[in-house]
Amino acid sequence: MGNIVIFGTGDVGQLAHFYLTHDSPHQVVAFCADREHLEEREVLGLPVIAFEEIQDMHPPQECEMFVALSYKNLNEIRKRKYFEAKEKGYRLISYVCSRSVFWGNPDIGDNCFIFENQTIQPFVRIGNNVTLWSGNHIGHHSTIADHCFVTSHVVVSGHVDIGESCFLGVNATLRDGIKLAPRSVIGSGATIVKDTIEKGVYTGVAASLREKEGDKLKYFTQTKYEERD
Repeated sequence: MGNIVIFGTGDVGQLAHFYLTHDSPHQVVAFCADREHLEEREVLGLPVIAFEEIQDMHPPQECEMFVALSYKNLNEIRKRKYFEAKEKGYRLISYVCSRSVFWGNPDIGDNCFIFENQTIQPFVRIGNNVTLWSGNHIGHHSTIADHCFVTSHVVVSGHVDIGESCFLGVNATLRDGIKLAPRSVIGSGATIVKDTIEKGVYTGVAASLREKEGDKLKYFTQTKYEERD
């Protein structure tokens, strides 16, 4: 509940500044970036400090940190900076937008960036360094492992297990009870009904017209259809 340094000066870093300033008790006091990528000395009226020097300017005894990076290189850069910040002794905060829906205190790790309009059902577990962009549904008893990036309007059904460093594109749908292997890439609009393989890339499949008329079906699920007697 104190001073925050944001790692990252791009779009995600600037969004983190906005949300933390308008919807948290924290105060952002500076940005930082690796010296080799230090292109500007000020962002949004705050100083930008080389990451290599951040402990001298804002030591971990006085500040916490938030690593605000995208999914570049399948989350590997954000993952690496997450651990480097911890090695420097910084506590990493999480941000959960107040305009989301969840029960009680959800089980969420550190350095998570959870935007508005989430529906997070009971018994969900979210690991460390996870980003949930706006408007997702995370179904009951599901788990999202560390370093994942979930974009917008993704539907995760109940009892889904999402492995480490996965990426889920806009409007992806995961049926109940499946497992995404680590580093799975789920494309925009994809519907996943089976377990994935590690590092697999999955793109959407268009719906097909069935011969039977809808009003003659007495029972159906995502994988099974039965005719009415």
